[in-house]
Amino acid sequence: MVRRGKIGTQRGFTLIEALISIVVLTFGVLSLAAVYAQGIFYTSLSQFDYIAEKKAEQAVEAIFAARDTGTLTWASIQNVSAAGGQGVFLDGPQPILLPGPDGLVGATTDTGMPDETVITGPGPDKKLGTADDTTIDLNPWMTRTIAISPVPGQTNLRQITITVNYIVGSTKRTYTLISYISPFS
Repeated sequence: MVRRGKIGTQRGFTLIEALISIVVLTFGVLSLAAVYAQGIFYTSLSQFDYIAEKKAEQAVEAIFAARDTGTLTWASIQNVSAAGGQGVFLDGPQPILLPGPDGLVGATTDTGMPDETVITGPGPDKKLGTADDTTIDLNPWMTRTIAISPVPGQTNLRQITITVNYIVGSTKRTYTLISYISPFS
């Protein structure tokens, strides 16, 4: 007589459980890939964010230097449209050009100056500071607005607002720097 034993339950994964595990794992890996791609995109923007920050700082520093050296009078540290018409800084968004002969950026003397470029790395000779360096022309995708306005109730104080707008791919970005200036060095 053949004795038949009780057949035990088998352990392990079924095909359906394995497929569900693969789908869950795939969803997780694709989610991580999307987050990684977005991180790479925003990291690439940091170079342009830095350039925008430096172009705003350049404008403020030029205004302070012009005041300190006497290149500009207190009355001329205004926008062209300001009361009295003595201002030298252009109104509205302007292309970022090389400074005019007075060294000011965004001023009436910039008219006709060439576009400003930024060196981004060494060229084929792998030496920085040579003629073959790689550069970025800041125009037409970057503009700078210099707005100078009186501070209410303060006759010797003006607010300088520098706004740099730029487009990288399809993303519009803005960097704003606010400072204050008085006629006293």
